[in-house]
Amino acid sequence: MKAIARKILPARMRWVGRYTVNRLVQWKRSLHLARMKCRAWSLEPGSLVRFLNYTVRINDGPNFYILYKDIFVHRIYHFEAQRPDPLILDCGSNIGMSILYFKHVYPEARIIGFEPDPAIFPYLDENVVRNGLKDVQLVQAALAGREGTLTFYSDGKYGSCLAQHLQGNVPEGWTKCEVPCVRLRDYLTEPVDFLKMNIEGAEWEVLADSADRLRQVQEMVIEYHHLPGLPRTLHKILALLHKQGFEYLINDFDSETNSAVRPPFRMSPDTRYYLLIYAKRMGK
Repeated sequence: MKAIARKILPARMRWVGRYTVNRLVQWKRSLHLARMKCRAWSLEPGSLVRFLNYTVRINDGPNFYILYKDIFVHRIYHFEAQRPDPLILDCGSNIGMSILYFKHVYPEARIIGFEPDPAIFPYLDENVVRNGLKDVQLVQAALAGREGTLTFYSDGKYGSCLAQHLQGNVPEGWTKCEVPCVRLRDYLTEPVDFLKMNIEGAEWEVLADSADRLRQVQEMVIEYHHLPGLPRTLHKILALLHKQGFEYLINDFDSETNSAVRPPFRMSPDTRYYLLIYAKRMGK
């Protein structure tokens, strides 16, 4: 049908048709997200939410909405696996929405999820068990450049930071605890199909410590955090990826998630923004 349409319809009419379809898809997506946002904002911590074929216990309504929007609607962690049982490392699993997405797309996927926050990990563990997810290993530890125990600050929802990366005052309402730490490099001992990393400012330290083993990874998405007090390491991360044979692109989420990156541009010491770095090994 597409081939026939290309022969019969003028180029201008085909363009108008594609534009109309795209606008309709965007409108339906926006309407769906508006309804989901309205629903999520009214939910209490500990509520059960049902979507697709999943039932999820949430720790915060707005957090659930952002995760659902970014992961299930915008599909920021989607990748095209070359085998039915890809190995996925989920660094910074939070309540498990990314793990649920990976299992939705690849039911046979083998996943290792890392989450250090003692206030969040029980939600993650329950959501994996409640939804009967198999071949999922959960590691209750932070990723760092060394093994051991480190001081950790968290809001118990989505914001957290290892003390060694916190160069300013502790945000109001955050709690302090000690968490075990593991090294990513110890999990890069075999080919990894996809690496997802959202570790709240520790990304450079962990990647640098694992540099000589990153060639085990085929694709990855790294969330880069530009936050007050954190060292500026974007240039180092990109140089490391290039050196290890990756091609990459950078995405800035959307204006709802990441309004600071939209024009007109402004910058100050307190500017907060996030970037997604998608990297892939091309060729052999």
